[in-house]
Amino acid sequence: MFLFASISSFSQEIALLKYSGGGDWYANPTSLPNLIRFCNSNIQTQIKAKPSTVEPGSPDLLSYPFVHMTGHGNVVFSDSDISNLRNYLNGGGFLHIDDNYGMDQYIRKEIKKIFPNNNLVEIPSSHPIFQKPFPFPNGLPKIHEHDAKRPQAFGIFVENKLVLLYTYECDLGDGWEDPEVNNDPAEVRQKALKMGANIINYIFTN
Repeated sequence: MFLFASISSFSQEIALLKYSGGGDWYANPTSLPNLIRFCNSNIQTQIKAKPSTVEPGSPDLLSYPFVHMTGHGNVVFSDSDISNLRNYLNGGGFLHIDDNYGMDQYIRKEIKKIFPNNNLVEIPSSHPIFQKPFPFPNGLPKIHEHDAKRPQAFGIFVENKLVLLYTYECDLGDGWEDPEVNNDPAEVRQKALKMGANIINYIFTN
């Protein structure tokens, strides 16, 4: 099984997941570049400025310590996608799924295919991902309102390590986008970027 050895072996390159099913995997095109810029400026990462794009069944998946997935609609993973994603996550990779509103009913079924014996569990605000480098004492922040539901962070843990993060009713990626895309106030964008930096920090230090 492929194992990520240490942060020193990483090229510090992250990727966006290009999945099948008809959902808009390409939503929020400015979000990852902005998050990378923020992290490189504020938490001393050295991530390549332009994120890559990778398909879930590609052997290249194993090259990235962090893979981001977003969209509004349907998601379908093939059997080979599922096998590759499972190997990636069991081998030290990290998948962040950010529901951009409308993905929830589809992605939960696909996550269950990857980890049939693991349930998504809500991540408590005491988890390290909410503690540093920026404190979020109440857990996942609310960035965009949709259904008047509270934001929730769900996870899959392998040997007590968080390997899959699913952010729901939050829209972190929208907050990472260029200011003119969603016209979010500066403080909202900062909150989203800081939470994103916490996710990146968690991956590169655990």
